[in-house]
Amino acid sequence: MTVAILVVVILASLALAFWAGRGTRGGGISEFLVGGRSFPAWLIYFLAVGEVYSIGAIIGLPSGIYAGGPGYGVWFLGYILLAYAIGYFLAPLIWRAAHRYDAMTVPDVFGGHFRSRKLELVSCVMMLLALIPWGQYQFIGLRIVLSNLGIPLNSVECVVLAGLVAFGYIAVSGIRSPAFVAILKDTLMLIAVVAVGLAAVLAIDGGGPAPSGPPRHIETTLGGSQLTFAMTTILFQGLVFYLGFGASYIFPARSERTVKRSTVWMPLYMLIFPFVVLAAYYGIRMHPDLADPNTVFMATARGLLPSGLLGIVAAGAALSGVLVLAATALSIGGMVSRNLVPNLAPSVQRRWTVLAVGVFLVLGAVLTLVASTLMLTVLNLTYNLLAQLVPGWLAVLFARRVRTSAVIAGMVVGAVTAILLYVAGFSFGGVNPGLISMALNLAVVFGWSAIRPGTERVPVLHRGAQRASAASTSATIR
Repeated sequence: MTVAILVVVILASLALAFWAGRGTRGGGISEFLVGGRSFPAWLIYFLAVGEVYSIGAIIGLPSGIYAGGPGYGVWFLGYILLAYAIGYFLAPLIWRAAHRYDAMTVPDVFGGHFRSRKLELVSCVMMLLALIPWGQYQFIGLRIVLSNLGIPLNSVECVVLAGLVAFGYIAVSGIRSPAFVAILKDTLMLIAVVAVGLAAVLAIDGGGPAPSGPPRHIETTLGGSQLTFAMTTILFQGLVFYLGFGASYIFPARSERTVKRSTVWMPLYMLIFPFVVLAAYYGIRMHPDLADPNTVFMATARGLLPSGLLGIVAAGAALSGVLVLAATALSIGGMVSRNLVPNLAPSVQRRWTVLAVGVFLVLGAVLTLVASTLMLTVLNLTYNLLAQLVPGWLAVLFARRVRTSAVIAGMVVGAVTAILLYVAGFSFGGVNPGLISMALNLAVVFGWSAIRPGTERVPVLHRGAQRASAASTSATIR
């Protein structure tokens, strides 16, 4: 039953992807990468939460609580809440910047605003270094989830299936496939998480089975360096959430108003997290001796749910991983065709994007099978590297006389610092090392520009105000 449900859902998602691409066959690169900037608010909502709440939401939060106690949950939930508040104000400006420069990738924005091919390349390389392990993580997470839910697929079959489905999504209609498949994925994920959480409550309330080992002790309070880490991580990842990851689900929106309307409703999706936490604490009580904390949610699901509901859990997890894998592959393909390879004609950029997507998925599948431990280690740097885009975004949105060379130097200094701090393991009293590297980047960008101001450029924030003022003056004259 579990396997049958998984197969039906995967086939249904492919059918939905083909349906989403109706009428767009042969469309240009804008249609392929950003949906012609035509997505309404409700579709942006599903695309955003579909990409944000990946397979890591099923693995990461419960495993973090299982291994380290409630402190993990504090910063995990806290940074998402802060990010939504920040995004309400910044996300429409990010869309405005993309519209102003006809940008389909973040390097397009930076290159267009600063009129710098060098900055375009540096920001492109920075994002590729960050996103490649993020996409790789979806392969690894998918393999972990399915193998622990009793799906009879070995590692090779898991990654091959995931790669083929992800490529199918992108090849048929670009960004539209992940957007519409996200509706199916979010529905299944909601059912799965709520079912496991409620089953955990009912099992504990009714006595339930005996624990499989001695009670597992976890800390129930936060203090000292743990509290410092939680608070600095909330601030750090709250900023990176939109200014690092956000472009792929902001650029396709129809307008600034569309972006703002979708952002208002995004906190509703956090209603799933209490059920994830319930599953984690059930796992702590009933499975205190798990060798791998990443399996706590799946162990809870397998012990509580019948095969039909377990099939929905497996399907929701599979779509979560494949959806984010597809969207990440599309982002990487777009940067290769538009920013990394120079002077490609618009008519061939779509073909190059599809080719780059295919190459990434093949390499990703191979690395998952032969070097998954290395890739999980590199994944820890994803947020720290994406954070180096934040000062550049702040310059684009708000600053007038920032030097291009300062933005480039800040990115390089911040990235090198992030890697060195990670490798050396410095803690600085619990302060998130990514925040330190980003602060150094900010100091370089705005300190250098204060000492030697660059060419004056109208920031994106003021471009909208200028247009509104001009339109008002024109109307008054008429």
